[in-house]
Amino acid sequence: MTVTLNHTIVPAVDNERAADFFAEVMGLPRLPAVGMNGHFAPVRVNEQLTLDYMTVEEPEGHHLAFDVDEATFDAVLARLRRMGVAYGNSPRDPANGRVDHPFRSRGLFFVDDARNLYEVMAPE
Repeated sequence: MTVTLNHTIVPAVDNERAADFFAEVMGLPRLPAVGMNGHFAPVRVNEQLTLDYMTVEEPEGHHLAFDVDEATFDAVLARLRRMGVAYGNSPRDPANGRVDHPFRSRGLFFVDDARNLYEVMAPE
């Protein structure tokens, strides 16, 4: 049997706002809320995976890394700039405005209000 990741829960200060933010930055579809009383705010990442944002009292940030093609990287970068979201090339300094990733041709990090650290990497 092949093992694939179906979904993961992403902690959020506000699940709806966090899902909308991530979906807008990444250019991904935001799905209708699911679970009891809309407990989860899902974002479709690909055919197999959703990120299900969940409001929690004291969210602990997670690190989520994504491989994207060059065109998608350019689009993400443009949306971050348009939205005024800080980004950087290091998890220690995700607001330095650089995209010269240490392991890829280009890459960047950005954070949300729950301290989730997102990494977006272009091909090698």
